[in-house]
Amino acid sequence: MIGHRHFNGLKTAALFGVIWALLLALGSLIGGGRYLWLFALIGLGTTAYGYWNSDKIAIRAMRARPVSEAEQPGMYRIVRDLSTRARQPMPRLFVSPTDAPNAFATGRNPRNAAVCCTEGILKLLDERELRGVLGHELMHVYNRDILTSSVAAAIAGVITSVAQMAVWFGVFGGGSDEDRPNPLALIAMSLLAPFAATVIQLAISRTREYDADEDGAKLTGDPMALASALRKLEMGTRELPLPPDRELVNASHMMIANPFRTEGVAKLFSTHPPMAERIARLESMAGYRR
Repeated sequence: MIGHRHFNGLKTAALFGVIWALLLALGSLIGGGRYLWLFALIGLGTTAYGYWNSDKIAIRAMRARPVSEAEQPGMYRIVRDLSTRARQPMPRLFVSPTDAPNAFATGRNPRNAAVCCTEGILKLLDERELRGVLGHELMHVYNRDILTSSVAAAIAGVITSVAQMAVWFGVFGGGSDEDRPNPLALIAMSLLAPFAATVIQLAISRTREYDADEDGAKLTGDPMALASALRKLEMGTRELPLPPDRELVNASHMMIANPFRTEGVAKLFSTHPPMAERIARLESMAGYRR
């Protein structure tokens, strides 16, 4: 197997630097920067809440239920083997009663992890392909991607709230002219900051997907199995997209494939990188030549 470095971890760190800088820049615009500490505390608080409750949010959104080994022996066999290989504890296993093919892993650490498959993906994939998918999902947990995504989502949410607060402060804040921010800068920042934060959040999500693909393929030792699964999932999610329910939207970044219909401009705001690029990277890992 050929190893390829795409520096996804470095890209994620750089994107986090940009999104935090955006939050601090927005905070400095209000009251001359006197409220920076408040915005930082809000960011930390919302991050902690989202991180601690990440497993409950996703499981509830997909109406998933825990399953026993007697119900899903194949799923248990694969996850137990991969967890043992990684020297990590066995996660809880769930199945979601939906025909839309997908899977996700969640939980704040390996000891509090949960892996969920939909009924649709269990029907669609063979055991080798399912192993590739479950390897990908376990690596999200081992790489602490739930924390990463929780932080990114929380900061993006705070930036949007602060942008709205900035408009209120500029219009109704009172005080001296020195305390009031430049109105043009205020309008520009309040409009552009939430958009930029969302774009950065999505970029972070895409880098974590690439990493989970690569690390999951290394864990299973079979990148072509995941590539084959992604081909089927691309068609399956296109034929059976999930409705854009708010809770599902909030949990969609955890899933192996974007569960919604993405056409036209919507592709620019996808939480997942293009399937063709993901498959090409996996084929490159395996030394596959077209």
